[in-house]
Amino acid sequence: MFEFFTAEFIFKFLRFGIVGASGMIVDFGLTAACKELFKISKYISNGIGFIASATSNYFLNRIWTFQSNNPDIGIEYGKFFIVSLIGLGINTLILFLTIKKFKWNFYWAKLVAIGITIIWNFAANLFITFS
Repeated sequence: MFEFFTAEFIFKFLRFGIVGASGMIVDFGLTAACKELFKISKYISNGIGFIASATSNYFLNRIWTFQSNNPDIGIEYGKFFIVSLIGLGINTLILFLTIKKFKWNFYWAKLVAIGITIIWNFAANLFITFS
């Protein structure tokens, strides 16, 4: 059974957070470019940014956070991507609700959505993808 709040757990979560921060830069940058420069729908732009950051996060998390040696990268990436797609659903639902119901600014809503989604992504990847 995995023990929480050990040094190993805390360091994994911190590394996951650092990787997530790099993914957030990819996500925000690509989302903004798609939305503002290319005039793509904010929800489609959000999906593009999120999926691009999920892909970069997979490789960084595989190597640095979880130090996976799984030779079946395709299966592992598939699990990671499914976890990320569920995260995208959570992320988009939060965006939709905060923008439509509470009239938040898109980028503030996106920041909150990312913060909530990171909890799902870490737990699912710890116990499913890289277990």
